[in-house]
Amino acid sequence: MTVRLLPVVKSLRNGRCFRVVRECFAAGRERFGFRLVHFSLQGQHLHLVCEADDRRALARGMQGLSIRLARRLNRHLHRSGKVLRDRYHSRVLTTPTEVRNVLAYVLCNYRRHAFERGAVVDRGWIDPFSSGPHFDGWCDLVRPAHAFARAPCCTARPGSWLLEKGWLRRGRIPVATVPSGA
Repeated sequence: MTVRLLPVVKSLRNGRCFRVVRECFAAGRERFGFRLVHFSLQGQHLHLVCEADDRRALARGMQGLSIRLARRLNRHLHRSGKVLRDRYHSRVLTTPTEVRNVLAYVLCNYRRHAFERGAVVDRGWIDPFSSGPHFDGWCDLVRPAHAFARAPCCTARPGSWLLEKGWLRRGRIPVATVPSGA
């Protein structure tokens, strides 16, 4: 899933906004047959890896999460009005390879953007504005030092074989992965 925001906040990648988003994720991570399993915050958009029992569960879960995000961000920013740019973009994944590629893309997305800007990111660095610090599918032994990594996990456990174990058939993900565009 990709959810784009209007330019109401300079960047979601700051401590205060991230805390608001984490609270929203924790409250809406598992509802109506919908599970938010992984995420990555970028400046003006979010990447989400979700599961749903069916299309209706996906729609209801995303609607609840979107409303929660909009209300909480508006309250945090002392404003009212629209926050999300448009409807979310989703893609159904059906194979272990697709799931592994999406996990690498979402969890290492900031590394990709840094690479495009010519910035250097430490090989062992895990994006603290993602669910990466709580991900147990890295092939490297990592110990994130950032304070956000020590916060409780705000995502749900996967419920499907494909997202829990199936993707591992294609191998664990190196922390230093720089994903290509999806």
